[in-house]
Amino acid sequence: MKKKWKILIPCIAVLLVFCLAVGFLGKLFEPKYVAEQKEGGMIRDYYKETGSHDILFVGDCEVYENFVPAVLYEEYGITSYIRGSAQQLVWQSYYLLEEMLKKETPKAVVFNVLALKYGEPQNEAYNRMTLDGMKFSLSKWNAIRASMTKEESFASYLLPLLRFHDRWKELTEEDFAYLFSQPTVSYQGYLLQTEVKGGVSDREGVPLTDYTLPASSMAYLEKMRALCEEKGVELILIKAPTNNWKYWWYDEWDAQVKDYAEAHGLSYYNFIPLCGEIGIDWNTDTYDKGVHLNVYGAEKLTSYFGKILTETRSFVDHREEPEAAALWDTYLENYYLAKGDSK
Repeated sequence: MKKKWKILIPCIAVLLVFCLAVGFLGKLFEPKYVAEQKEGGMIRDYYKETGSHDILFVGDCEVYENFVPAVLYEEYGITSYIRGSAQQLVWQSYYLLEEMLKKETPKAVVFNVLALKYGEPQNEAYNRMTLDGMKFSLSKWNAIRASMTKEESFASYLLPLLRFHDRWKELTEEDFAYLFSQPTVSYQGYLLQTEVKGGVSDREGVPLTDYTLPASSMAYLEKMRALCEEKGVELILIKAPTNNWKYWWYDEWDAQVKDYAEAHGLSYYNFIPLCGEIGIDWNTDTYDKGVHLNVYGAEKLTSYFGKILTETRSFVDHREEPEAAALWDTYLENYYLAKGDSK
């Protein structure tokens, strides 16, 4: 028996060292998403949040660049968080929501419907920006399986070294500085954009041969609705405003979402035809020629949506609660410092 242990112990030690080395190198080589491509760091930001939220947003860039939680709190006392990521697909939104609803129960969940146009996995780079930031769980496991393209391997999501082993040639000081801990890159999930690059679309989107929203994406929307119903949470559907023909929201898609919302008693707000009423000026309120809003447009849209929420629903005003107010006043200060305002 002693002889067996003399052989076994060194083998276990070697295996342990190997596993630690694989884990360490995987952490070192994987992108940190701090100075560049901040969109890839936003999913992990949620784990640093304290307190609960009245509203959780899920979706793609049309939520994390167009709505400002700091403004919802400052003007209406509503606490919120945006769990958004670049080209977040509807099944990814579902599994992120599933994960969050194990931690907290908001009053409402807001889902941006643009992702319904995608019925199958799209792009590994965008997948990584959503999935790599999730903590390991059954939700992440299922999200990976639903999201992988044919060229990807499941193992590479569990062991980042398999995917990023060639990145040793690209390492920077940032990779070492943020090896074990990365700073937050968003403001309660909002990605701040102050640049102004106006643009008004001179044409509509290219006609499609089939306007039917994919059955697979609608199935995950139904799963999201059922999950919210089970948890006693209202699901609100929205379409953020855009003014660029490359990212067109077709009337036929809009009609299908309206029909779904009416059939299930959901609220659906399409903000595209309301841009004038909201006060959005596409010459000054966008940073990328009408695809997304900059902070000046996002503040207008957030204020408008907050007015709808408070006029049609009942929310506690957390500005009157000392503990919540202390936390959110700090969030507000950080937001305005980053924006360049003093308030």
